[in-house]
Amino acid sequence: MSKETSSSFQHHMQAQQGRLSSRLPGFYELPIGQRREIILGMNHLQTHDQTIQGEKLGDFSTLSAELVDVFIENGVGTFALPLGIATNFLINGQDILIPMAVEETSVLAAASHGAKLARAGGGFQTCSTAPIGTGQIQLYPREGFDYESVLQRERMALIDHANEGQHRLQARGGGARNLTWRYIEAIKSLVLYLDVDTRDAMGANMINTMCERLGKRVQDLIPCEMGLRILTNLCDKRLARARCVVPQAQLSNREFSGAEVVDRIEQAYLFAAHDVYRATTHNKGVMNGIDPVVIATGNDWRAVEAGAHAYCCRTGVYQPMTRWWKNSAGDLEGEIELPMAVGTVGGVTTLHPSAQASLRILGTPSAQGLAEIIVAVGLAQNLSALRALASEGIQRGHMSLHQGNMRLAAQKGASQH
Repeated sequence: MSKETSSSFQHHMQAQQGRLSSRLPGFYELPIGQRREIILGMNHLQTHDQTIQGEKLGDFSTLSAELVDVFIENGVGTFALPLGIATNFLINGQDILIPMAVEETSVLAAASHGAKLARAGGGFQTCSTAPIGTGQIQLYPREGFDYESVLQRERMALIDHANEGQHRLQARGGGARNLTWRYIEAIKSLVLYLDVDTRDAMGANMINTMCERLGKRVQDLIPCEMGLRILTNLCDKRLARARCVVPQAQLSNREFSGAEVVDRIEQAYLFAAHDVYRATTHNKGVMNGIDPVVIATGNDWRAVEAGAHAYCCRTGVYQPMTRWWKNSAGDLEGEIELPMAVGTVGGVTTLHPSAQASLRILGTPSAQGLAEIIVAVGLAQNLSALRALASEGIQRGHMSLHQGNMRLAAQKGASQH
């Protein structure tokens, strides 16, 4: 930080002495150690917290201060999540251990249990489409201009233009693949959709760069005002699917026969298919499995969440992410299909040591392979939840595991008094 910035910052802090303010100009330019001292000294944390030298802000553990500063602005520490391993997963005939970063009690147990049930029927069978992401270029064309003829004539040249400078991506088999468009009358906008094969990268920055580059070229062809140029997280051409069969005998318990549980699970799915309130909670349970794997591998769970929930609305009615039914043999079958924009190279995935370790545990999959693993975990998580809901009730297993949290919270409360 420059002397001028440091002096300005110190002057501001002196002016703020005795009162709290979130106005901290120059904060982002300070070394992390100074940022931590300032936060600890602003009376947001009690005295006994300050004596721990920032422990409450998280030590750096597998992350260095340098990496924290690269990943985010104004970094002061880390926020740890438990990292565990879900077991029993058999995916396309291969045994796979699943790293999951999550704080919610029973998630790993449920995923492992769902995988065990599916394993009895041969495990999970998965597939996926090519890793195609889509960017949008919004234009406000001059009224009356024949943009349709121009775009039809220049379509291939525009795709080639989008690929300029993407030699490394093309060498790996990726690159811009298609260009389509539609006019939205309500906002007088012409929207171009650029489909890009991003290979093993999630590809957000890549797609945004290509859209901005292509937008300038389009302006040379079509008289217009330029709107937004950015990817969409509804990557409905980048789908991952998983399927499983659970023999009815695996589902029996002291209260219900396996055949009864199959029927009850099918009815639970139909409840979600016909009631948006139930569908929302049904899908939250699916994401209980998906998000922790996305986080553990350094991917963007917010993008995955947005795309998954939007995909559930593609018919105009919010629907469950999974489907369950009784097959002709009386066994339970289930499937899931979701957009899954995840990567195994680039960004946090490449830089974060724990993300790299998680990918190695998974067998160093491609982006498509990782996407398939993730949806299989979502299906397993949902299976376990539905089995509990349809038989003994969700709270029996969950609350028994939650007892540890409650005991620890009670002990902590007692020690503070």
